[in-house]
Amino acid sequence: MTRTALQDAALPIVDGPTSTGLEETAAVDSVPIIAAAPISRPILAADEKIHGVPESLSSLMQTIIVALFVLTFLAQPIVIPSESMEHTLLVGDFLLMNRSGLAPPGIWRRILPYADVERGEIVTFHSPLNPREFLVKRVVGLPGDRLRMDNGQVLINGQPLSEPYAAFEPIVDNPYLDHFPSQTYSDPGVEPGWWKQLQQSTQNGELIIPSGQYFMLGDNRNHSRDSRYWGFVARDQIIARPLVIYFSLRRPSRTDLQQASDDRLGHDSEFAAYLKGFARWERIFHVVH
Repeated sequence: MTRTALQDAALPIVDGPTSTGLEETAAVDSVPIIAAAPISRPILAADEKIHGVPESLSSLMQTIIVALFVLTFLAQPIVIPSESMEHTLLVGDFLLMNRSGLAPPGIWRRILPYADVERGEIVTFHSPLNPREFLVKRVVGLPGDRLRMDNGQVLINGQPLSEPYAAFEPIVDNPYLDHFPSQTYSDPGVEPGWWKQLQQSTQNGELIIPSGQYFMLGDNRNHSRDSRYWGFVARDQIIARPLVIYFSLRRPSRTDLQQASDDRLGHDSEFAAYLKGFARWERIFHVVH
């Protein structure tokens, strides 16, 4: 055999392109590279978790914005601190206020159910003495009304006003409250600026309520600091209506009768009595009117 024939016999016969040992090693080494591709998947999952944090914060911010919108424009919780509205509202009552119905006119009037202030309804408003404080009283006098009070009876335009909600706790005689408006400065609790305006707004023994102003009274007439002491409330100061009592804690009132304590030892059954007396459970979800 010739030298060329021997070389041809040593070469293997294969189909397709020939491959060297170096090429086979490269092919074998490439297998782990292909198989290693799934290793990058946990990294992608971690990236998704990292991207999920801003999404969670965004969802939280949306919830907060909605809550702030509801508390600012629709509803707001408050607690009754005094006995001026007894027995309609008690000290310790937690109220949910409807801010949508009495808010000032604006873009929301086309969307939300607004209504004008009506006589006899309970409203929340900024205090004329301190705008940062909120007061809860009942609307008694409307713009243009002629108002006077004789021994607790309210007369509007000469006609007695029916007020089944009014309460009269016993107090020392007070001529200023018994005959309102009075011409005699007999109560030091009356604001001097209001006293001057009161004299200017009184005609023939009746208080003339100016346009855009309202006269407020507490239901507990003898224990309420209201329009008799600090004057009218402007329409833009009225912000909400009480909707419902969503909770009520038993809190003492200055008009409560004091009961003598005893020295009895406690029993297990008294714990249940304490829980029962901790709150006024029967007032929860009571609609305010």
